[in-house]
Amino acid sequence: MPHQASRRLRVLLVEDDPADAYLVTEMLSEVAAAVRLTTATSMAEVIDGGLLDGQDCVLLDLNLPGTSGGLDGLRRLFAADPLAAVCVLTGTDDEHLGVAAVAAGAQDYLVKGRVDGTLLHRSIRYAVERRRAEINLRRLREAELRAAEAARLERGLLPRPLLGDGGVSARPFYRSGRRTNVLGGDFYDVVQRPDGTVHAIVGDVCGHGTDQAALGALLRVSWRALVLAEVPEPAVLPALQDVLTTERDDPSLFTTACTVRIRGTEASIRLAGHPAPVQLRPEPSPVQATIGMPLGVEADASWDAASVTLPPQWVLMLYTDGLIEGHGPQPPDRLWEHGLIELLKAERDTPLDDLPARLVEQAEVLNGGPLADDVAILLLIGGQGR
Repeated sequence: MPHQASRRLRVLLVEDDPADAYLVTEMLSEVAAAVRLTTATSMAEVIDGGLLDGQDCVLLDLNLPGTSGGLDGLRRLFAADPLAAVCVLTGTDDEHLGVAAVAAGAQDYLVKGRVDGTLLHRSIRYAVERRRAEINLRRLREAELRAAEAARLERGLLPRPLLGDGGVSARPFYRSGRRTNVLGGDFYDVVQRPDGTVHAIVGDVCGHGTDQAALGALLRVSWRALVLAEVPEPAVLPALQDVLTTERDDPSLFTTACTVRIRGTEASIRLAGHPAPVQLRPEPSPVQATIGMPLGVEADASWDAASVTLPPQWVLMLYTDGLIEGHGPQPPDRLWEHGLIELLKAERDTPLDDLPARLVEQAEVLNGGPLADDVAILLLIGGQGR
């Protein structure tokens, strides 16, 4: 809303008494109030005519035809526009109604016969400023609540790796997509069982927003529970699909996932509609694995495992498709997997601690701006492959 000093305030007077309406008009005119006044004689005229649109303040008579008296008119006005700045007009014998109206949300009350132009103009200006301050405070509180909710969800989506001293380390990375930085449903986790076997997952719930983030967090926690309960690795993805289909509100919602089990130098990789991991050593190359259906698409889906022998000083990079769906070197072509391999080759000397952020930075340069989707990256490092 432009500052009131730069334009005339738009004020709606709702008053059925022509004499009182005339007095209000004259009082504002006498003090040269910077007000553009519109008049109406009933709440039906206001609501049916859409007269509240664009108004800065409403001067409302509490005794209007078509209302049951008391605060009925005020309640109907707030039902039509909960954020309206309202000054109520009362008679000398019902000042208590003015006080009750303020308690019900009005910014001020004016007693007919006891107000002049200066007081009326000041009351209008103060009502507008107070309502603006209340709206800004409400927006701030809502933003704080959204930030707190996002932080809680992010903790669920992006946990600390649960690794012992078995020679495998992890470098997780997450970047919200979209210019609004809305948290999405990308998630990752890595857990080491007591026998030294390392399990990892990267997943992506389709869509953006808190519902998808909450579902992603639930899937991530469920995966960790399944792994720690030593559920056989082939049964983990089917169990996650059961969780997804039970908890999702939309039956068309699906999730892609990549799971990895590492025992010594042998890795077992399963893909549910997800990009394959990339081996960074000795040269960047995608793991050759069959991509099965995403979770939540086919009830009887199965996911075959690809067995990979890891080289000395190995590094596996798991990632979500937000990293490769932006524009590549030749727009409108996308970066895709082959473009990612070229980026990794160009960044072969970048320290692993810095590599995920550097890849996203370069992908954004090629895209010509922020990536549209979230990006989760998980580097798994073994054999001191630093």
